[in-house]
Amino acid sequence: MPDVLVLVDHDGERVHKSTYELLRAARRLGDPNAVVVGAPGTAARLRDALARHGTTRVYAAESTESDEFLGTPAVDALERAVLDLASGAASPAAVLVSATTDGTEVAGRLAARLDAGLLIDAVDLDPSGVATQIVFGGSCTVRSQVTHGIPVVALRPGSFEPEEHPVEAAERQLTLPPVDPAASARVTARRAAVAGDRPELTEADVVVSGGRGVGGADGFKVVEELADALGGAVGASRAAVDAGYYPHRYQVGQTGKSVSPQLYIALGISGAIQHLAGMQTSRTIVAVNKDPEAPVLDLADYGVVGDLFAVAPQLTREVAARRSTG
Repeated sequence: MPDVLVLVDHDGERVHKSTYELLRAARRLGDPNAVVVGAPGTAARLRDALARHGTTRVYAAESTESDEFLGTPAVDALERAVLDLASGAASPAAVLVSATTDGTEVAGRLAARLDAGLLIDAVDLDPSGVATQIVFGGSCTVRSQVTHGIPVVALRPGSFEPEEHPVEAAERQLTLPPVDPAASARVTARRAAVAGDRPELTEADVVVSGGRGVGGADGFKVVEELADALGGAVGASRAAVDAGYYPHRYQVGQTGKSVSPQLYIALGISGAIQHLAGMQTSRTIVAVNKDPEAPVLDLADYGVVGDLFAVAPQLTREVAARRSTG
């Protein structure tokens, strides 16, 4: 089986769900090899979790300066892993990263270094290497395949369901070259985001988002209550965050975060193409809007034409009642 490189998203102690999704996608192509970029000791802490999801080899690309620069250490690590595999039996069948803001940058830079083909915003990947992509701001779905070099593929979080596949994982050290500060962006400060009890937006199985129709910051209370009843995350449209209704870090859309949860509920969101581009690959979409001509209703699996302040609380109460009865 050919090897497939996977860039690991982590916080130093925990592997992010998006990486487990990548590992499942990688198993369609071959044997997953995980590349861990971080401070010394990070790979050892994450190895068991990665092995439970099918990783056969963990590349430890560790350095005291790995967290000081944006992107460059990850690009260097993936390039070194590609060269390591190429010096043995064969080059990797593909390199997979998460299609986050950071992941997409790393993928583009790596493809340029390797003179390789690049596929962004893939939502599926078949065993032959053909990817299904969302392109042109979400207006088109295409099937693409790299025909030159090693495929570098950025998969949208939520495109694959994680699945445990326990194996033994060997560890291999990679030596990263010194980063040139003049050619790399340096991190000057870090500030932890305020964390609540809700799941992270891109990793949640359920997302409830509010739009301009929520009417203001106070109106987002009905969005939060429904999300909490479902154990989900809260999102917002660009119109809502631009109006100051909700923080920008929760924006879903082409200029925000892309999500693909099992259930996406849109409350008071008209469905501009910018927003649809970030959530249209959700498994089931429910929309509540008082405008029967709202574009989001054309995309929704279930649409309700009505006042969200009447519909959402009823749904919240019904969910809470069903959960209380088991």
